[in-house]
Amino acid sequence: MDLTIRGTDPVSDDDPAWTAPPRSVAAPAPSALSAGWRAAVVVVLALGVLLRFATWSHLWLDEALTVNIARLPLGQITEALRHDGAPPLYYVLLHAWTAVFGTSTFAVRALPGLFGVAALPLMWFAARRVGGPRVAWAATALLATGPFALRYATEARMYSLVTVFVLVGFLAVMALRDGGGAKPAVVLAVTTGLLLLTHYWSFYLLVVTVVGLLVAARRGQPGARLSLVAVGAGCLLFLPWAPVFLDQLKHTGTPWGHPGTLRSLFDTVFDFAGGYWDAGIPLGLMFFGLAGLALFGAAVDRNRVMFDWRARAPGGWVALVAFGTLAVAIVAGQLGRSAFAVRYAAVLYPVFVILVALGTQPLAEQRVFNGVLAVACVLGLWANVPNVVGERTSAARVASVLNAKASPGDVVAYCPDQVGPSVNRELRAPGLVELTFPRGNAPQFVDWRDYAAVNKAGRPADFAQLLLDRAGPAHDVWLVWSPGYRSVSGKCQNIIDVLDNARPDNRRVVKVSTQYFERPGLVRFRANQAV
Repeated sequence: MDLTIRGTDPVSDDDPAWTAPPRSVAAPAPSALSAGWRAAVVVVLALGVLLRFATWSHLWLDEALTVNIARLPLGQITEALRHDGAPPLYYVLLHAWTAVFGTSTFAVRALPGLFGVAALPLMWFAARRVGGPRVAWAATALLATGPFALRYATEARMYSLVTVFVLVGFLAVMALRDGGGAKPAVVLAVTTGLLLLTHYWSFYLLVVTVVGLLVAARRGQPGARLSLVAVGAGCLLFLPWAPVFLDQLKHTGTPWGHPGTLRSLFDTVFDFAGGYWDAGIPLGLMFFGLAGLALFGAAVDRNRVMFDWRARAPGGWVALVAFGTLAVAIVAGQLGRSAFAVRYAAVLYPVFVILVALGTQPLAEQRVFNGVLAVACVLGLWANVPNVVGERTSAARVASVLNAKASPGDVVAYCPDQVGPSVNRELRAPGLVELTFPRGNAPQFVDWRDYAAVNKAGRPADFAQLLLDRAGPAHDVWLVWSPGYRSVSGKCQNIIDVLDNARPDNRRVVKVSTQYFERPGLVRFRANQAV
């Protein structure tokens, strides 16, 4: 394929060679595609649906904590979230879901799996709005096999629901742009409110969206003013929750991580592709390349692509929404010293997928289009293998030892408290005394209020003595611990040292292993007096 670069002469908006490929090289409609290609798409979509319910891992901290909060009576969820730092909608939905289907690992993950499936047809319609049928098929296939989408469709958290709301809002804005009236405006308003009540990074997406709509309104583009009104009305739905949000903002935050940096822009794309490993790296590079084609490329004919340094529509504004949201999030994190986590980028992920799919538009030769999309899908499925067969946490290993060897009256301590929810979920041994460092609370929840200050004030020697007193001479002390947690520093090791001096008959029963995302280990300190 020849590449022609244009940039020395300005290209006018009505230049037919720039605005669209000649009619003779227009992409074939889906109905004109071969039966084999259509069959391949069906297989890819079927795999994507299946993999949204396929993972063997036990629940890690965030998932176990989410389930524990959702299981509370509805009237107690708001207070629990004051100590957690999240908005309420997903917890209320999960509360209703578990009331019907229970709290098994498969059941609690089936809800985000269903949201992940619902996102597929929404993606098709959203991508079709901006790029036509062929881009719609590409976007849907990329979402169906996307490692990021598959990972968070199998996690008992709100991220796949965020994807659904973003796509619904995207479609509503497009409908208003095309002359839609009250109905899409109402949909946009409701979706805006629900999105804010699902994840706080939605604020960053709305900032970029509002700026774009203001520019569009100033240029007199249809539907922009009504879209602004709808977004503003949707924000009103958040007002009843605003006092809780402000309280969380003051007291919870994200003391467990660091703000994003410029590198986070690049890391996010590779994490969308599955991370920095054999499958993720080439897929991430493909994402960058296709995003570049969406911005600067256009087909001259079936064998040539023309590049222009001026970004073309619609790739330009889609890229601004995606990367603009990410940039705003990074800047806000730096200013507010809040943590950056790639999973929060679920608010921009579906827009990014549309951008990448638009990069297939200049690939006018059908065989090239098929080949690029096939490679991207295969790499995506490959990158998802660890999610299917891997284990996110060593909590089940720790719990299995406790279930087999701990006796009623033994003390199980957790340092830090963040390793508590996932291990406690798997415990079956009766009569254990469970305490978390630094507050001495039960392990089902993590109290994030003023977390860094409380951890700093925590005294390992006093906590270790509390454990010894509660155990007495007849019972073992078991310490579930993991190093490397921010704001706890070396205090867990200090607890081990104090207990080691008091009870030299001890053994590291489960070692901390880096093969897990969450990696608690287990140390047993035997009683000084035989039972």
